Amino acid sequence: MSVNHTSTAQKLLKSFIQFKKAEWHKRSIMGYKPSEIKVLFCIRKERKPDCTEMKVSEISKLLHVTSPTVTQLIKSLEADGLVERKPDLTDRRVVWIALTEKGEEVTRKAEAALLDSFNGLIEYLGEEQSNQLADLLTKVFVYFNEKDVNTRSMKWNEDDKV
Repeated sequence: MSVNHTSTAQKLLKSFIQFKKAEWHKRSIMGYKPSEIKVLFCIRKERKPDCTEMKVSEISKLLHVTSPTVTQLIKSLEADGLVERKPDLTDRRVVWIALTEKGEEVTRKAEAALLDSFNGLIEYLGEEQSNQLADLLTKVFVYFNEKDVNTRSMKWNEDDKV
């Protein structure tokens, strides 16, 4: 690896570390934790057109967290009146989760707050640089996602040889 690549790699690493330290993605919105907002967004965005409810298992799968984690978040959101549990009429083991009117409103306001934040970033960077940043971040995601898939594939193949 050349000296230039090394310094560029260090610069990129420093930038990624700064993002982690900034913790902008961990800030509460309207007094709700980011994890709670993610659950609300998930319920609103991922529900089927003909169904306004979701199962805990569906939410946990979409958010890549365990069902007990989602259950704890649902308890908190239910206590604040943002979601409600609805038992399945045909299978008593199944509980459906739906946004309440208050939950819909909080979700809309949270989405507006996030959009305002990113609109501020666009004003700061300008339209052209914002589009370049979005394109670059998408490329970064694809790179690390493909690298992760290839690494998992390599580990799997190494295990097969044993």
